[in-house]
Amino acid sequence: MTPPRRDPYAYPRHWEADIVLADGGTAHLRPIVPTDADALLAFHTRLSERTRYFRYFGPYPRIPEKDLVRFTTVDHHDRVAFIALLGDDIVAVGRYERLPGQDSAEVAFVVEDAHQGRGLGSILLEHLAAAARERGLARFEAEVLAENVQMVRVFRDAGYQVSRAFDEGVLHLEFAIDPTEASVAVAHSREQAAEARSVHNLLHPRSVAVIGASTDRAKVGNAVLANLLAADFAGPVFPVNAEHRSVRGVRAYPTVLDIPDPVDLAVVAIPAAGVDEVMDACLAKGVKALVVVSSGFGETGPDGRGAERRLVDEARAHGMRVVGPNALGVVNLDPAVRLNATLAPTLPGRGRTGFFCQSGALGTAILADAASRGLGLSTFVSAGNRADVSGNDLLQYWETDPATDVVLLYLESFGNPRKFARLARRLGRSKPVVVVKSGQKTVLPALAKTGVAVDDASLSALFEQAGVIRVETIAQLFDTALLLAHQPLPPGDRVAVVGNSSAIGVLAADAALAQGLALAGDPVDVGAQADPDSFAAAVSSALRRADVDSLIVVFVPPLAIPGTAYARALREAAEDLGDAHRKPIVSTFLAAEGIPAELAVPGPGGAPGRGSVPSYPSPERAAAALARATTYARWRSTPVGEFVRPDGLDPDRAGAVVAAALSGAEGEVDLTDDQVLELLGCYGVEVMPFRVVTGPDAAVATGTELGLPIVLKTASEVFRHRSDLIGVRLDLTTADAIRNAYHDLRAVSGVDEVYVQRMAPKGNSCSISLQDDRSFGTVISFGLAGVISNLLGDRAHRALPLTDSDAASLVRAPKTAPLLAGYGGGEPADLSALERLVLRVAALAEDIPEIRALTLEPILASAAGAFVTGARATVGPPPSRHDSGPRRLRPIR
Repeated sequence: MTPPRRDPYAYPRHWEADIVLADGGTAHLRPIVPTDADALLAFHTRLSERTRYFRYFGPYPRIPEKDLVRFTTVDHHDRVAFIALLGDDIVAVGRYERLPGQDSAEVAFVVEDAHQGRGLGSILLEHLAAAARERGLARFEAEVLAENVQMVRVFRDAGYQVSRAFDEGVLHLEFAIDPTEASVAVAHSREQAAEARSVHNLLHPRSVAVIGASTDRAKVGNAVLANLLAADFAGPVFPVNAEHRSVRGVRAYPTVLDIPDPVDLAVVAIPAAGVDEVMDACLAKGVKALVVVSSGFGETGPDGRGAERRLVDEARAHGMRVVGPNALGVVNLDPAVRLNATLAPTLPGRGRTGFFCQSGALGTAILADAASRGLGLSTFVSAGNRADVSGNDLLQYWETDPATDVVLLYLESFGNPRKFARLARRLGRSKPVVVVKSGQKTVLPALAKTGVAVDDASLSALFEQAGVIRVETIAQLFDTALLLAHQPLPPGDRVAVVGNSSAIGVLAADAALAQGLALAGDPVDVGAQADPDSFAAAVSSALRRADVDSLIVVFVPPLAIPGTAYARALREAAEDLGDAHRKPIVSTFLAAEGIPAELAVPGPGGAPGRGSVPSYPSPERAAAALARATTYARWRSTPVGEFVRPDGLDPDRAGAVVAAALSGAEGEVDLTDDQVLELLGCYGVEVMPFRVVTGPDAAVATGTELGLPIVLKTASEVFRHRSDLIGVRLDLTTADAIRNAYHDLRAVSGVDEVYVQRMAPKGNSCSISLQDDRSFGTVISFGLAGVISNLLGDRAHRALPLTDSDAASLVRAPKTAPLLAGYGGGEPADLSALERLVLRVAALAEDIPEIRALTLEPILASAAGAFVTGARATVGPPPSRHDSGPRRLRPIR
């Protein structure tokens, strides 16, 4: 039978992708089409004889016309080919062809010599495998010359289980293309390295051009140039101004193309209308990164968004990353770089804190505020409209940046929340991440177009699960950062209070208790007349105590002795203890805010360094900062957990159940009881046996068959799920009781049908739910059932995928969860059974994205286990799976 002819131009648009290469550059990936013939010929002519030999097993100096048509005309189904483009040039090609009558395909790719070693082979393999899986393929095969070491390494290092056979100098490789834990880990590791490198290129330029460097001191181009020069940038700075020979005494050039030296970073400070022309020059010059401080783009409306898309499209296609537009700029305070490519004239000192901010206008105030508080920074990026470089990119960079210990984020929206959760969770194990999230009610139009809305419950789950320290205001952000940047993490929650005022000491103790901390004894009051030595002795004694994990110091100045003497005594007392007694200290010292000079331990460059004691205007703010650090330290000390896949899963049969339910349907479909039972059974989730019957005699017969005692539930949706159980009759043990219960339910609901179900062991009623979240795909939640829990919204949420530690924390997170542990004298429930149930539901959600909603309720949790007595599910077209599939940059909206 002749296969159907497919349009060679009709490929799935989601197969296109912008990709980041190993050296931090970018390229564009898309399926090949017939009009690529000339570009493919040019690509082939640029290949060395050796590369052509490795690919074609022979010289193959030119592509015959017949082969050229075959190579460029594919069906995007059984024959698929991707090309990697840099500008208009093809720099790599990868393809697969299905083997006749099999679920396997032969795969091959070739990379232009000048671009080998940039990771293109592994990226092509990832995208080809994803496309093949969509087309129903399960395996790849490849024939590789044994001497083609680079190609063999691509397959070997991809994380798949590769089988090999050797015959006359040729390796025959075969492997299944379903993602494995190893292949996903390899992809994430390569993604981190590539995206970190792209940000490194941005923050470590060897030369900077300022396009639009104006002689008018009121213009932004003049301000950027002035700040670059004032910071004493370590490389050459090139003003670009077509009308003047120099700007601020520095030789200027008419265009970036006239600059005689290479340009790594270009700061664009011209009106949006002129950016297209500037882009052409930057592309021709080979600029690596752009910082666009100009406004007039996405924030202005549809026309501006179109200009913004063109800007980023062109930049990515030609290997560049873009910060902005409408950005404040970028800062790197490394003494070997000294980069201030921003509009901000005031910078903080050098420190070990990285800061990402979306708001350009707020960025200037943030930098000035950091400087006034004594918080030193390593790097700072203000991304403005965040059309390309985002907070996720900076997380990738800071994870391996040796100059950064603490990460601060001011976010107004999320581009990819699920990826943020993955990156923050990994980064948080070594470096604290503090986030202030604005835009809960309103989001700027420019950011709404590049962002994803996240409801507050999901956001809280995201942050809690990832160990992110969430704060509400910029002031709280700095309060927390000052502690994390200068003091060690607390080993526990026991706090001592030392001061020279009993009244303020009590305030500090109350504030600590209000934040959920524990007091290590009564506050110590040294008295208003104590001298600095007595004050220091009390501090030292508190820190040496084994039952103290952290210390709050409150101080009001006495009349006779200057407060600076006490500050020095406090700092020296902490320093003299050594590492054995290193515990965090926060203070309310003379109502100062930040790091007073007397409490500072100078770091590199003179800014306050590790060991400096932060001061807060009030005990309440000091205690709040300490509580956030304590919560983070507790999360960081918990086991990382493992991604556990339960036994006995049947995703193929579950997929068939859902496919049958959706067949011929438009939109979402509520599954029948039988379909829900079959779907859950595929994942080892058992529902207590039940039947749907009509009439009291049938209820009695069915109850006897299932085994007494039983439960009767009305089939009416109005009454069956009410928390007051008006539509349910429990613990029925006799025929008369069943008949009476049936008539009661019939009178209440007016419905003849009832559910007859075997009675589960008595326990606490719980609920597990899956809900579709357009930011994460699916969120799983858990809570105890009942009107009070529902009224208070007492449910815990987690984003998928879940580790075993996530499952354990989920079932313990609701405020009412102590009831499951025997609170009030009750028998503790089998929490491990609930955890296993959560992991099975999570696996179902991961494997079958068409599940748009699922509720298991009620689940009766007791010492005997966790028994599901009711379930309902809704399926529909799968949502967009953020942060899934092969590596790619966030699509430009």
